[in-house]
Amino acid sequence: MSRHATAMSVAPAPLTRRAIFAQAWPIMVGQATVPLVGIVDTLVVGRTGDAAALAGVALGATIINLVFWSFGFLRMGLTGLVAQADGGGARREVEALLFRGIGIGFALGLALFALHVPITALALAMMSGGTQVSGEASAYVSARFFGAPAALAVYAMTGWLLGLGRTRDALLLQIVMNLANAGFDVALVWGAGLGAGGIGAGTAGAEWLALITGLAICSRIAGVGPLALLRRTPRADLLDPEALRRLFAVNRDLMIRTIALLFAFTWLANAGARLGATTLAANHVLLQFVSVSAFVLDAFAFTAEARVGQAIGAGSRERFLRSVRLTSEFAIAGGLVLAAIYWLAGGTVINLIVTDPATASIAVAFLPFAALIPLIGAPSWMLDGVFIGATQGKALRNAAVLTTALYVALDLTLRQTGNIGVWIAFTTTYLLRAATLGAYIPGLMRSIDGKDILANSASAP
Repeated sequence: MSRHATAMSVAPAPLTRRAIFAQAWPIMVGQATVPLVGIVDTLVVGRTGDAAALAGVALGATIINLVFWSFGFLRMGLTGLVAQADGGGARREVEALLFRGIGIGFALGLALFALHVPITALALAMMSGGTQVSGEASAYVSARFFGAPAALAVYAMTGWLLGLGRTRDALLLQIVMNLANAGFDVALVWGAGLGAGGIGAGTAGAEWLALITGLAICSRIAGVGPLALLRRTPRADLLDPEALRRLFAVNRDLMIRTIALLFAFTWLANAGARLGATTLAANHVLLQFVSVSAFVLDAFAFTAEARVGQAIGAGSRERFLRSVRLTSEFAIAGGLVLAAIYWLAGGTVINLIVTDPATASIAVAFLPFAALIPLIGAPSWMLDGVFIGATQGKALRNAAVLTTALYVALDLTLRQTGNIGVWIAFTTTYLLRAATLGAYIPGLMRSIDGKDILANSASAP
């Protein structure tokens, strides 16, 4: 395989705080718009005063997140692999990874669309939403599956852009999708009165628009159109058995990891549903605060993914350690700022979003838990970024499975305490994630020192 530089690649910037922030801020802005879409969804439905519709969107969004983000490895796996190929100067592999990711994502999305009826029925049967809430959730979920092929292909393109350090292009893609989503939601719910189904249809339409936008962005970076880029990518590189084996090995472990963590969020939603539609809706509102924290602080985790991957591709232990330290400094500081904002202004935001007094009252009462999560969640999110950049899927998989098992056990133990037990158990998951991943740090360092990190990342157990 040819290993020469390309205009597509981004030469590693100096590892300074200024350079880290310059790379992270577009991701931060783009990531901040992701939970803002959830907030807009909540606002659009919440202002109608229909608690059942709001609970239906909450339940439906949980199902879609579980199904779609089970394939989040398309983003995470591509980022680490592309960063390592870019750090090693492997232009052809960088281009081949783009097509592998898009092709796999689109095919998986088509499969989800074909199976969406039984998937939706099975998911709703496992939830405790009640007849009215389940009906609203079904309308939302069915509409969202129309966007599945586009959504999964966009995951892959986003991972490719982040792996190259093209954070401003990733920001542009995210902004286009999220602005379109907000506009479609308002038109379909307030304009056409379609309720939860309109929220789902608006998001699906935005995902198809994002796919078209992403193809245009990638073509501009490559300097040729998608078909010309495909023609110049040798089939032998595109179908390289070793490259495909590594891609599927990393993605398999990341898929298991993602499913385990999403199961924890699904368990949280179901725990709220057991306590009634009002508590479910209130917990969904609080999860928007958690989402903002995760998505904003993930800007530094994503930066760590690219920087760690490039350091490993270049074989530099020094760059690896400095990348981890600098990105973590920003993440911890950001966690402190977000926690303070939530504590001081969270109640006001809740009352602006929700008009139902009972829902707002419960959300305000449990706001301190949401305010705590940016602080205790930052280490776990940063460790995710480090291990994703190192393509250490096995460690991510094992840590997530163990964390989820411990969380479920704790939630069952605290079930009799009501919603406070639900939030204690959920908040503890962030400590568990950091502890279980932290246990793998010594092994990761030995792999880097022994220069066998690439072999370890594709190992099977």
